[in-house]
Amino acid sequence: MVVGDIATGTDVLVIGAGPGGYVAAIRAGQLDLDVTIVEKDAYGGTCLNYGCIPSKALISATDVAHNAANAEDMGIHADPVVDMQGMVAWKDGVVNQLTGGVEKLMKANGVNLMQGTAEFAGENTVRVAHGGEGQGSESIEFDSCIIATGSRPFQIPGFEFDGEHVLSSRDALALDEIPEKLVVVGAGYIGMELSTVFAKLGTEVTIVEMLDDALPGYEPDVARVVKKKAEELGIEFHFGEAAKEWRKEADGMTVVTENKDGETSEFKADKTLVAVGRQPVSDTLNLEAAGLEPDEKGFLQTDDQCRTDVGHIYAIGDVAGEPMLAHKASKEGHVAAEVIAGEPSALDYQAIPAAVFTDPEVGTVGMTQDEAKDAGFEPAVGKFPFMASGRALSTGHSDGFVRVVADEESGFILGGQIVGAEASELIAELALAIEMGATLEDLTATIHTHPTLAEAVMEAAANARGEAIHTLNR
Repeated sequence: MVVGDIATGTDVLVIGAGPGGYVAAIRAGQLDLDVTIVEKDAYGGTCLNYGCIPSKALISATDVAHNAANAEDMGIHADPVVDMQGMVAWKDGVVNQLTGGVEKLMKANGVNLMQGTAEFAGENTVRVAHGGEGQGSESIEFDSCIIATGSRPFQIPGFEFDGEHVLSSRDALALDEIPEKLVVVGAGYIGMELSTVFAKLGTEVTIVEMLDDALPGYEPDVARVVKKKAEELGIEFHFGEAAKEWRKEADGMTVVTENKDGETSEFKADKTLVAVGRQPVSDTLNLEAAGLEPDEKGFLQTDDQCRTDVGHIYAIGDVAGEPMLAHKASKEGHVAAEVIAGEPSALDYQAIPAAVFTDPEVGTVGMTQDEAKDAGFEPAVGKFPFMASGRALSTGHSDGFVRVVADEESGFILGGQIVGAEASELIAELALAIEMGATLEDLTATIHTHPTLAEAVMEAAANARGEAIHTLNR
């Protein structure tokens, strides 16, 4: 690339190297397109560097310590000592290995890598400002562009992130000391995951949430299992409370909350983690120069081929709307690259699984029972408790259940909800069932290895047919 005012050209320009952007770039390179990707921070994006991967690494590490310390029922007695700095260093090593791999894969597929911040200068031109003093900027002209700029955490007025007292999820994942007391604002999936991590490290965790329950958006009986386990870990919940203000104290901070009646409460803490959702990063792109206009929430509207209103500009991942999931971004990256290359590719959103890495985990895909009814189906619902699973009992993790939702008449699988150990892995079987048009009979006829957690999926499907062996039938 030439630094200065001379514009360089590329077939495909990708803005953002997260799980949507780097996948799009690699796929476009495989399809023999000239590809340039611009990233202002780190290859792999938020997910790989500051979100999905580091959080799950810390979840896994804290699980090792917690499980060892709570295995008396198995005849194991241990008192693990957690070196937080060592744990964070291990987590960083995992992240560095993966980010290095992403960079190598892009280069191996002929992708031109560029560090800098991109903004549109026209419908076919971006200007890239390079970081660092004296680095300057340059223009890139493109035939097609894929916007994959991701999202950032919402900030509450008065609770702006400072990295010391008020933490974002990124800040929380980089702490090298375990706080004694932590207030978490928000009981969504990020708040619940990180609350679990710190509770298992011995932190006194208090969650304040404006809504009436944890994990809003998930079915009440699913959220109930997670909330119960969180309370067993010592996490304290205060629902119907909005974070109002905070003040610094000699020994930490005080967080003030307010309920709908105007009544206030105060909570002492060393630090406060704010996890109230994320917003798309679209305000840095000078979109109007390209003829693009986001909606009122900042999202770019796209069709089933990831095209925006400007036909040669595509948007994928968080910036293209809910659900904000890394695997959804990656799939969209595949599609966008293939469409640009002239392939007959399009999105099919009927089976996007989602997972929450709490204790126990949550995995969902497709329709709930109520959603199936609203869509005009007569749902057949089967459920199997992990308490009846030999494998779950033998691992000491028997909380939760598998639920399968199908169409009563045809037997086609419409959705599923799993709360329990390894739910994030088990949900893939139901996602595949929906994608391939499998029926309850297909699931029950598939021989599952014994003893495994996956047998619970088979038993739930059998329960929906009134044929379950290891639980009472509906």
